[in-house]
Amino acid sequence: MDVSFPDLIALLLLATAAAACLGLVILLLGLQQVFAVAPRLNPDAVDAPLSTTSLTVVIPAYNEARNIGDCVAHVLASKPPCATWSLLVVDDDSCDATPSLAAAAAEACSIPPGRFSVMQAGPRPVDQRWVGKNWACSRAADHITTEWVLFIDADVRLQAATLSRALRQAEADQADLLSLAPRLASSCLAEWMVQPIMASLLGLGFPIQAANDPASEVAFAAGPFMLFRRSAYDLIGGHRGLAGEVVEDLALARLIKGGGYRLRYLLGLDALDLQMYADLASLWEGWSKNWFLGLDADVGKALGAAAVVVLMFSGPWLCAGSALVLLGLLPDQSQWWLWLLAVAAVGVALQLALRLWTRREFAVPLSHWWLMGLGGLLVGGIGPTSVIRSLTGVGWTWKGRSLA
Repeated sequence: MDVSFPDLIALLLLATAAAACLGLVILLLGLQQVFAVAPRLNPDAVDAPLSTTSLTVVIPAYNEARNIGDCVAHVLASKPPCATWSLLVVDDDSCDATPSLAAAAAEACSIPPGRFSVMQAGPRPVDQRWVGKNWACSRAADHITTEWVLFIDADVRLQAATLSRALRQAEADQADLLSLAPRLASSCLAEWMVQPIMASLLGLGFPIQAANDPASEVAFAAGPFMLFRRSAYDLIGGHRGLAGEVVEDLALARLIKGGGYRLRYLLGLDALDLQMYADLASLWEGWSKNWFLGLDADVGKALGAAAVVVLMFSGPWLCAGSALVLLGLLPDQSQWWLWLLAVAAVGVALQLALRLWTRREFAVPLSHWWLMGLGGLLVGGIGPTSVIRSLTGVGWTWKGRSLA
C-alpha cells in the first residue's frame, strides 16, 4: 500500500503522541505507587518542648534580601521544639542587606536573649575550592555545640509546629539525618511552567520508601531541610568534607547511609513551603547547576532525561498543533491526522490529570497547567545546558558565583 508523505508524517507524529501518553501513564501510576506508601512527618503537634536535648537552626545566606526576613520570622514564630534552641544566620559575604534585614526581622519578634544571632562566614580559603553554601554551613558547625543542628535555606517557610514535629520524630526514629520534602510554591510564570514537572520527576526518580530502607543503596535528602544529629554529622565530616560538592545534600545523604547511620527522608508537605526562584534567569541558573550532577554526572542520562521530558510534556501539544494546522490547511487529508489529534488530546488530558493529582496530594494549584508544554521545552534546554556548563565550567554559577 502506497503511503503519501503527509500520511507518513502523520504516522510518525502519531507514534510520538502515543509514546508521550504511555510515558505520562507510567509517570502517574509510578507516582501513585510511590506516594501511597511514602512515610510522612507525624502530623501530631505537641505543645510541650523536649527537655532532654538541644537544637540550633542554621540559615546559610548569600544575597537573600528577598527571603531572609520572612524566613527568620517564621523560624522564630515556631513552637519551642526543646528547652534549649536558637537560630543562627550565617552571612556568606552578601553584597546586599541580608544581615541587617535578618537582624531587623528578629528584633520585630518577641524572643528571649540568645535565641537569635548573626555571624559572618568570613573569606573562603584561597587554597581550597569551596562552592555553594558549604563554607557557611561549616563555619556555623564550628561555633555550635547543640545535640542537633538543622540546616534550612532562606527560601523555606516553616509552619509553627514544624521544628517540634521534626525533632520529636528524629528522636523517636533514632535518626541521624532527618530530611523533609517540602511543598513547592511557585510565584513567577517560569516556576509554574517548570516546578510541577521537576517535582514529579524527583518524586519518581528518588523513591522515598527506598531512601528510608537501610537495605537499599538509594539515598536522598532535600537540602532545604536537613536535621542532623550532631555526632553523626561530625563523624561523616560534615560540610567541611564536601567543600567542592555542588549537590551537597545528595552527598551528605549518601555519607550518612553509607556510614551505617540512620537516614529518614519524609514528606513534609504540610510542614514547610519552598519557593525557589524569583524569575526565569534564576530558575535556569539553578536547575542547570544541578541537573547533570543529580543524574550521576552521566551525559547519556542527563540528555536522555531531558529528551523524555520534552516528549512527554511538549510532544502532545506540538502534535496537536501540527494536526490542527494541517487539518485547517488541507481539510481533505486522511484520517491519520484525526487520529493524531485525538491521541495528542489524550496526552494533554493526562497532563491535566497529573496536575489534578498534584493538587490533591500536594495542595499545588492548577495555575497555568496548560503551559506544561512550554515547561517541557525549558527542561529540554536545561538538560544540555547543564551538561555543557558542568563539564566546561563556562557559565556554571550559582547566584553569580562560579562553581568551576
